[in-house]
Amino acid sequence: MGDSVEQYMAELGRNARQASRLLAAADGAARNQALLDIAGRLDTGRDALMRENGKDLAAGQKIGLDAALLDRLELTPARIDGMIEGLRQIAALPDPVGEVFDMNYRPSGIQVGRMRVPLGVVGIIYESRPNVTADAAALCLKSGNATVLRGGSEAYFSNQAIAKFIQDGLCATGLPAAGVQVVATTDRAAVGCMIAMPEYIDVIIPRGGKGLIERISRDARVPVIKHLDGICHVYVDDEADAEKAFNVCLNAKTHRYGVCNAMETLLVADAVAADFLPGMARAYCEKGVELRGCMKTCEILGDVCLPADQEDWDTEYLAPVLSVRVVSGLEQAVEHITQHGSGHTDSIITENFSRARRFLREVDSSSVMVNASTRFADGFEYGLGAEVGISTDKFHARGPVGLQGLTSVKYIVLGDGTVRC
Repeated sequence: MGDSVEQYMAELGRNARQASRLLAAADGAARNQALLDIAGRLDTGRDALMRENGKDLAAGQKIGLDAALLDRLELTPARIDGMIEGLRQIAALPDPVGEVFDMNYRPSGIQVGRMRVPLGVVGIIYESRPNVTADAAALCLKSGNATVLRGGSEAYFSNQAIAKFIQDGLCATGLPAAGVQVVATTDRAAVGCMIAMPEYIDVIIPRGGKGLIERISRDARVPVIKHLDGICHVYVDDEADAEKAFNVCLNAKTHRYGVCNAMETLLVADAVAADFLPGMARAYCEKGVELRGCMKTCEILGDVCLPADQEDWDTEYLAPVLSVRVVSGLEQAVEHITQHGSGHTDSIITENFSRARRFLREVDSSSVMVNASTRFADGFEYGLGAEVGISTDKFHARGPVGLQGLTSVKYIVLGDGTVRC
């Protein structure tokens, strides 16, 4: 690894910069073939991968990781299937690199348009979920970028195993192995190096807890694509279909707890709260979800609901805990989301077309939904193949960051010996 973490990271950066030029120039068919080769290696090597993941799970249990973190860490057969399918989906998507669009003739005789190009080297810092290694590598590879991946120490063995499959697949198809590099040290100094190497890394994408993302956003000398919280809301309107509302609200909270697109606050219109909330509360209690409600919610539900405090409305639980508030209607629901939301994902359940349109227009989040679970805020579900993260920023990329979010554009000009008069 060299004499120091700094030297090691600089070497990774130099290798990534060199590989990025080769990947940007590579034929799209070669990049697709590499993705398919990697998918095949993950499929045939799943037993070995699960053994390595077992080492991480055993170590996590030994140090007392909570259930939500262990869930994020585990590679089940279904999640390995998801990684493989994501790779194949990405391979089947149109190649974004070199796409030319918006070509127009100007009065001077030149043609002006834009071409989609890779960002260069993408650094991704993430915690717990080893499937991010495959998803992120695949998206960066497809979009012609090199990537340096720094996973959490709790997923070290899983990430190194996935990295071996990826680099073997790159080499087998004639692409540089340094196109995807997984940092092979758990020293936290590696993160500090990554975010301070603008000569080697063009953008940083952090995926993890709020503390990690705040630190990277504060200290990085490299541009950052980020989201800090996933405080997602579902608003049940007084013109909602009760069955749809029940199914969506149950799924949005209980499908998985430790994910950023899980519902953290349920808003219910006052006119339907007394009819809707008791059945909903019973379903949540059966799933072991703790309810924390406003005064009106506690009046309706009684002892099954604890009183919420001000902090609850601003908390991303990532756990079986749900805040519940009764609101007067759409306007108060939007006000609550504006004040307490994180700009991630919010949904309305209603059969009223005008209210649905108003919600879509007025809620300023990266994903806004009608009659759908917030759990759909995901690159795979959006048809992006996978995602490297969800951005709540408003510049460059917003929402699930897939292929287009990993590219930039440059202007191209075509002439025929044309000179400016």
